[in-house]
Amino acid sequence: MAKSAAGDGCGEVQQELIDFALGFPEAWVDYPWDFPVVKVRKKIFAFFDEPADSSEYCALLGVKLPETSEVMLLEPWAEPMGHNLGKSGWVTMRFRVAGDVPLDLLFDLIEESYVAIAPKKLVAEALGGDGEPEARKGEGT
Repeated sequence: MAKSAAGDGCGEVQQELIDFALGFPEAWVDYPWDFPVVKVRKKIFAFFDEPADSSEYCALLGVKLPETSEVMLLEPWAEPMGHNLGKSGWVTMRFRVAGDVPLDLLFDLIEESYVAIAPKKLVAEALGGDGEPEARKGEGT
């Protein structure tokens, strides 16, 4: 079973997702709009949002999923990303309660998005020689 965020710490869940994304080579946070995105070089690979009202949703993640978008869109908390990005495999996921956030799954999806967006050289660096992403090194399993 996937690890889920505990308690009602919505901000902590969102920050944990952002911190994971920042573990990839050359990843950095930008605020081109009123919410954070994580980029590799100049390209966005993960969208986040600071929920204004936790009764609406607790965490939001938008990622490009060239391999798993169709499967993820079967989940009740996933939908094609707006502005026609859904046609290119971008998926938005919204969660109402911190305890419902499947962190391990979302980490995998952030990794898939990074691999889809980042230059091949950085992907090779991120995956290391053992095929495990550097962002997961030292993470308890």
